[in-house]
Amino acid sequence: MRKTISKYSDNELIVLFGDDKSVKDEAFKVLYARYAPKVHAYCLRVLQNHEDAEDIFQETFVRFYNKAQPVLKGSVPGFLITIARNLCLNYKRDKKATVPFEDYLYVLNADSSIERSETMKLIKASLDLLDFELREVLVLRLYDGLQYQEISEICGISVANARKRAFRAKQKIKEILRPHFDELHKNIEN
Repeated sequence: MRKTISKYSDNELIVLFGDDKSVKDEAFKVLYARYAPKVHAYCLRVLQNHEDAEDIFQETFVRFYNKAQPVLKGSVPGFLITIARNLCLNYKRDKKATVPFEDYLYVLNADSSIERSETMKLIKASLDLLDFELREVLVLRLYDGLQYQEISEICGISVANARKRAFRAKQKIKEILRPHFDELHKNIEN
């Protein structure tokens, strides 16, 4: 008895990316359904902007559809994240986004009566202040739950370097947020 296409493994679906366009389309739909949320979340966390993330997300799957071959080296999610990563890098390089100094001061001098949602905004703002290389590794590790080996393959760096970047990213976020939480702690003590 033949399995339904949705039950196929990733490798079995990639094999269907051969000559028959209708079969390729069906295999693509299944892979899209499996990995679209993860790729979209990655793009959103790295770019910190819904519209930009949506554009990169869509372009990722267009390129995946056009470039995936019946024989794929590595995993499908790794290939998708690699495409998304490269597109994000290109976008960041071309855009050269900056954070206004007033926004940085806001992170440092935020009101001590801040609620949880505002704290999350501060964390997101501090994440945006990180260099792309550090933010990317931290997003892949903490938000996507990838192992350092997977991160090293996606980013094209050593496992040790992936660990170092994650550690540095955490340290920088602590440095950025420390003044805010020191002030909050002082207000609580008084």
